[in-house]
Amino acid sequence: MKRRRAATPYAKALFELAKERGEAELIGREVDDAAATFEGVAELCDFFARPWIPPTVKRAVATEVAQRSGLSKLTTDFLALVAVRGRTDHLKVIAEKYQKRLDEDLVRVCAHVRTPVPLTDNEREMLAAKLGKALGSRQVMLEEIVDRAMLGGFIVESDSVVLDGSLEGQLDRMRRRLVRDDDGAAAAHATPKPKVQ
Repeated sequence: MKRRRAATPYAKALFELAKERGEAELIGREVDDAAATFEGVAELCDFFARPWIPPTVKRAVATEVAQRSGLSKLTTDFLALVAVRGRTDHLKVIAEKYQKRLDEDLVRVCAHVRTPVPLTDNEREMLAAKLGKALGSRQVMLEEIVDRAMLGGFIVESDSVVLDGSLEGQLDRMRRRLVRDDDGAAAAHATPKPKVQ
């Protein structure tokens, strides 16, 4: 929780600068990549976690990593700042918060789609268009998850919205309807008990 709060001003400042320069989407991709690098390489994690290493040395290493990765000047400077302030362990959360700001700015929604087989390009386009209308968004970014255990259909999750178009979901809804109808029919046919005088 503390990390999420601390990451907010960094994401906000970076986004505002990137937008001002017309590089918002590029910087979003670069910060994502940088977060994966800084978190995915154990030696880098260990190096930046050591409190006795001077901030100037951390800045130099962060700058070197960014330049070798071919990142833009803005991202390189940002990573140097984060390293000096001892916040490289916040990069993943900063990247998430940055992405959220970018999506809001572009009126874009990210949706996770679970299907038993990969979607075709046509299915992907149709689903994105229908979701865009349903969610009131100009653009829907689909993140696909292939779940071979599913019988058929799809499940879409976006923020707090869940659309269950899976075969399992349809069967479950049908089962609940049948149980409800059975209970209703049983109640209607129940013989009333005679009143005791």
